[in-house]
Amino acid sequence: MTALVAGATTPAPAISTAFGLRIFTGLLGVLLAVLVSGFNENVTKVAMPDIRGAMGIGFDESTWLLAVYSATSISAMAFAPWCAATFSLRRFTLCAIGAFLLLGILCPFAPNVDVLMLLRTLQGFAGGALPPMLMSVALRFLPPGIRLYGLGSYALTATFGPSFGTPLSAWWVEYAGWQWAFWQIIPLGLLSMACVAWGLPQDPLRLERFKQFDWRGLLLGLPGLIMLVLGLELGQRLNWFESPMIQFFIVGGTALMVLFFINEWSHPLPFFKLQLLKIRNLAHALLTLGGVLFVLLAVIKIPSSYLAQVQGYRPLETAPVMLLVALPQLIALPLVVALCNLRWVDCRWVLAIGLALLALACGLGSQVTSMWSRENFYGLQAIQIIAQPMAVIPLLMLATGGLNPADGPFASAWFNTVKGFSAVAAGSVLGVLTLNREHFHSTMLLDRLGNSPLVSTGADLAHRVHQQAVVLTSADLYLYMAALALLLIVLIPFGPTRIYAPGTPVGAVK
Repeated sequence: MTALVAGATTPAPAISTAFGLRIFTGLLGVLLAVLVSGFNENVTKVAMPDIRGAMGIGFDESTWLLAVYSATSISAMAFAPWCAATFSLRRFTLCAIGAFLLLGILCPFAPNVDVLMLLRTLQGFAGGALPPMLMSVALRFLPPGIRLYGLGSYALTATFGPSFGTPLSAWWVEYAGWQWAFWQIIPLGLLSMACVAWGLPQDPLRLERFKQFDWRGLLLGLPGLIMLVLGLELGQRLNWFESPMIQFFIVGGTALMVLFFINEWSHPLPFFKLQLLKIRNLAHALLTLGGVLFVLLAVIKIPSSYLAQVQGYRPLETAPVMLLVALPQLIALPLVVALCNLRWVDCRWVLAIGLALLALACGLGSQVTSMWSRENFYGLQAIQIIAQPMAVIPLLMLATGGLNPADGPFASAWFNTVKGFSAVAAGSVLGVLTLNREHFHSTMLLDRLGNSPLVSTGADLAHRVHQQAVVLTSADLYLYMAALALLLIVLIPFGPTRIYAPGTPVGAVK
């Protein structure tokens, strides 16, 4: 199993990796670090108005602060597995957590926005390096019978993390002060470092891998990914291709990524192994992952935006809606993993049912009216408690099952980078759809009003029109998400093949 993380043509020296309390503690430490990394991004998003006021930061600078963190975080996901294989999984993870904490501590002391931008850029690299480590630990150290539970812990970063991060953000902003938007990572970060230091075995350094280091790939892929993410994050604010900067980011980033993948195809030790995409299950899992993340992001943002704009809720008042999905994930995920671990259960059916439940929740959400309050969303969220893990766990199973051990790091790089990039792309597309539908509905409402006699005029009328446009836009977005979930179901018969959970009598693709 050592070669699973090494990812090189020659195996790493064997060390003791027997599963026990220490390995479990190490896995728990990495999971905490990954969740804290996600919480950190959410907290600063919600706390940005307070941070701007306290540090005298303009709106443009604040959007760049959020964009550079996302760009460097996603870029780090692509190259972290190679670094872990070279410097050792334990050593690299500890260094990434340590750097992540130190940079977070320093952020509130930044004397100006330029220094804060640098600190957040570096912290993005450190935070983005952590998610691939969680998948690598689960694949390498967990025995086949419980490996899917380890991958289920990774699924928490896609289901529990985003839903819990927003309420946590609201709490810190409301009660602790803007500095703790950065410092809230410290307690769990230190605990995660202790767990990793005690729990994970120490591999030897493998510096000989630098003889085959993919320098051309790094010089092409790193700026290419950063440019693409910056283009997606800043595109709506700068009116997309009307801005020369966005044109440069999107066109230039795409060209660099094309050259990057051409280079990766023939390199002896690439960061991305393109040949893995010939595996139907992996290719389908990556494609479906993008769609699932789009839906999961939408079902978080739609109710939050509706409650804030129509009902005037503060972030803390929307917290119960998010927590209703987040906290039960701690129970629902293990149950779905146990279901998928049964030999007679086809994970493709689990995936289809999960997507169907997401479509059902979104279909019900499309009936939203201006009278809905927080309580009206509870039923939709209750469906998502079981739907979200059923849509994510089978994808992890399909992406990692049937792979050769040496391909583990490459699968981790693919899955994590696609996960991060898809989330950013989904956010951009969702923003464009929201803006366009709100503009459409506002125009239609004003056209229908015409010269009709109205009880109110002026600012009150504009406010009422805007509220109704938000309601209609929310309904439209829910319908789009339901259609996307149904489309992903249609792809299942043409994509993945039957696969059995690790440790079952039949452990490979049939």
